[in-house]
Amino acid sequence: MLLYIYLIAITAEAMSGALAAGRRNMDLFGVSLIAFVTALGGGTVRDMLLGNYPVSWTQHPSYIYLTIGAGLFTMLVARFIHHLHTLFLILDAMGLVAFTVIGCDVALRLEYDTPVVVMAGITTGIFGGILRDILCNRTPMVLLHELYASVSLLVALLYLGLMELGVDHDINLLASFSAGLALRLAAIRWSLSLPVFSYAPGRWDD
Repeated sequence: MLLYIYLIAITAEAMSGALAAGRRNMDLFGVSLIAFVTALGGGTVRDMLLGNYPVSWTQHPSYIYLTIGAGLFTMLVARFIHHLHTLFLILDAMGLVAFTVIGCDVALRLEYDTPVVVMAGITTGIFGGILRDILCNRTPMVLLHELYASVSLLVALLYLGLMELGVDHDINLLASFSAGLALRLAAIRWSLSLPVFSYAPGRWDD
């Protein structure tokens, strides 16, 4: 099940990357690159940090075709996509949770300690979007608005906690996925966010 969700997620992320590139008036190559980086960047950064070689997508060329193809397809249907905004938000939330769990599993398989496992999950979940926004010259959205990175953190902790309690893996996966998806959608619906730190130079100086 997680594989199918993963494929849906990287497709949705690639399309979101293509839309971001379109807002910056990028050419065909730019759209393809941003789509690819958005979809597979998180897993790539995770594998590099963990020393997990070869990087996962290099062993699955179909992921390259899928993400670039999704990005180019987005160019053709962009005028209709605003009608599917809600669907994209749901798919993105699913991707966040799926990427987080997959990242945790990779680190667990490599026998890293719990803090590293959690960070591997978060990195996989959010870093594609961070790279997309940096390449598009804007502040990463995952750090500004509704709960996003925080959802990834909570999903990782819940997944590892249930695993520690000996909960069946399929039940754990279902519980973690459901909780993460519900929290992310609630954050979107009610604009839930963490407190914001706002610092203006000179404001606190005498």
